[in-house]
Amino acid sequence: MEDTFRVERAPGIAPGRSSGSAYGHLVWVLATSEDGELNLKEQIAASFAKIDRVLSELKTDRRYLLSANVLLSNVEHKEAFDIEWKAWVGDNPNHWPQRVCVGAILSPGSLVEIAVVAARHLTSNTLYSIA
Repeated sequence: MEDTFRVERAPGIAPGRSSGSAYGHLVWVLATSEDGELNLKEQIAASFAKIDRVLSELKTDRRYLLSANVLLSNVEHKEAFDIEWKAWVGDNPNHWPQRVCVGAILSPGSLVEIAVVAARHLTSNTLYSIA
């Protein structure tokens, strides 16, 4: 019997967690830097790179972001984050997701955590599976 309720998952680095998951036309991705020794700008870049990689694995990209939740270990870093965000998300307002950016207590060494939701196009023969 074929599973008609398929949830796809991109492997995470921590036990019990996925880096991303997809169901139908929606994709969810979570990213933090794996290196807590990096500075804020480097952690942001690492997080964006991970988001791009996982979105690609799940057959979409940042142009189709619907929403983003940004957690900063220090909300005073919001202005610095906004500079990197604008460069990453691009100039086209048709690609800009809704976004929230808040201060939060994060794991030791983590300065930023980003969770996004994106849309993806499915064709009639599309059933993706990530082991």
